Amino acid sequence: MTSLSGTDDRFGWTGFYMEFADRLLGHKNERERLVANVREVCSELGFSYLDKSGTAQDGKLPDICPFTTMGTFNRDISNANKKKVATEIARFLGVTGSVPDSFDGIPILSNRNSVAFWERKDIGPLWQVFEDAIRLADSDNGDARQSFCNSYNQILNARGVGRKVTMGLFWIRPHMYPSLDGKSEEYMTEHLGVELPKKIPPPGNEYLELADDLKRRFGPDFPVRSFQELSLFAYDEQPQGEEQGSNGPTGEPETPKYTLKKIIDDGCFLEQSKLEMILNRLKAKKNLILQGPPGTGKTWLAKKLAFALIGCEDDGRVRRFQFHPNMSYEDFVRGYRPDDSGGLTLTDGPFLKLIEDAEDDPDNAYVMVIEEINRGNPAQIFGEMLTLLEGDKRNPGEALTLAYPKYDGERVHVPPNVYVIGTMNVADRSIALVDLALRRRFAFADLEPTFGEVWRNWVYEQCGIGIDFLMDIERRMTELNKRIAEDRSLGPQFRVGHSVVTPAPGMSIANPAEWFKQVVETEIGPLLDEYWFDNTAESDSAKSALMANL
Repeated sequence: MTSLSGTDDRFGWTGFYMEFADRLLGHKNERERLVANVREVCSELGFSYLDKSGTAQDGKLPDICPFTTMGTFNRDISNANKKKVATEIARFLGVTGSVPDSFDGIPILSNRNSVAFWERKDIGPLWQVFEDAIRLADSDNGDARQSFCNSYNQILNARGVGRKVTMGLFWIRPHMYPSLDGKSEEYMTEHLGVELPKKIPPPGNEYLELADDLKRRFGPDFPVRSFQELSLFAYDEQPQGEEQGSNGPTGEPETPKYTLKKIIDDGCFLEQSKLEMILNRLKAKKNLILQGPPGTGKTWLAKKLAFALIGCEDDGRVRRFQFHPNMSYEDFVRGYRPDDSGGLTLTDGPFLKLIEDAEDDPDNAYVMVIEEINRGNPAQIFGEMLTLLEGDKRNPGEALTLAYPKYDGERVHVPPNVYVIGTMNVADRSIALVDLALRRRFAFADLEPTFGEVWRNWVYEQCGIGIDFLMDIERRMTELNKRIAEDRSLGPQFRVGHSVVTPAPGMSIANPAEWFKQVVETEIGPLLDEYWFDNTAESDSAKSALMANL
């Protein structure tokens, strides 16, 4: 089924990619129309990363290299979007072969680093190595090898190129050139026993020697029989004949799935039905605030919900930020910041950076977790973004000009794959109420002190505290919270949450009574003194009741 020419049925994409490269080479000296087409296709699908690259001028990419062109449909996006991009650019180039339905075994670029060059001066040399690589693959001779090595070595150390050039060479002639992305490198050394050059990517002659060595090994007695199969197994690590995944290797290991059950296993004491409701409201509204008394696990749950929403524990797609009274629009969205030369540079804040990453990766969700969202002035900090957060305004047609535009005509919108989770402490007297403009754009979920059987069993299993003692703690905390809730100067929003008396996972508690006394003295007691700052007798009485007969 497999040959060095790539006729394996699993790799039907090979012919299309080779013809695409041939047609693309014809535009080496006619790149103005090519750039315009690529930008138009990417713009229609909402992929704005090209116009935000380091070489973009006034928000428009002036030139492009062949590997970046092919990289438009070899990124971490859905197969459907890969096919859309490939179809449109192939039509422009005059490619006659069918766009593949499957992209098995194709290494893909990171969505955060999808441009194969950083400096415009490197675009010409990249076209040259592209041309020399095709010529060498089609007519392997000494002169062609030398020409390839010369042009390859010229761009090898250019900024932003690196391993991408070997990925691109694999795309254009997958029977000739191996991809040296991170996963392929790991697979070759750990599973195939191949000794790689010390420097990755290596110089041209070493790279070709590695390719020749691998081709000599391909056969029935070797685990893989082509560069395509090597790339596929590097990602899936499955024996031949088993079902293969539809995505290519990105150079990063797969991240385990994160689910609502995992939140419960990690120490959430809410019923799964309530967690499902909260997550569903986040998905529908796109903006959610977790509010509740201190110690109810708002910050902890916000991050866990974000992971459940995106499906994995990926800190790259979950960003955390904390509001405070001195926070401004310039800190969060965009403003002028000091630069190394002593001047001021217009700089994007964390929210705009999240939006840009989400626009370039529309198949995946991105989440901004904002702690203490009402501690600052949300309307001032968000600015026009507060309008754009609305679910029905998540499209380019609703885009607005920012307070500090980077170029004439720049308009920004919040894409539909951006979500915001805020936390709000309802017991802090120093914080003003959230205004109606913010409330209209967010769903709100109340968190309360949560004890009960689930809490007791978790603490017992994690820390070894006896169930009887945990029931006693629960009784004492419930009585305290009833006392607080019934106090006319306080109320239910001042109750003390369960996290205050929930040890860290795996923490060994040798003397539970002494541990609880220390928690009361150093955490709960000072909080009660603050609550009853004008009634020390009430505070002392509440603390005494907590520690009575321990």
